Amino acid sequence: MSELNALLEPGMLVRHPERPDWGLGQVQSNIGGRITVNFREQGKVVLDGNRVSLLPVFDE
Repeated sequence: MSELNALLEPGMLVRHPERPDWGLGQVQSNIGGRITVNFREQGKVVLDGNRVSLLPVFDE
């Protein structure tokens, strides 16, 4: 898992770098590299933190 993904906590806002159409997402959980995010346009998605580095959003 990337160092940045390791810092993600429930409630944090993120974007998927390869899926901008999913919109803004809110982290639901981050357990053992499995990150569950609820995206506005895609719904709930479980991601492998070893395969994708989510981008934190601080200004929305």
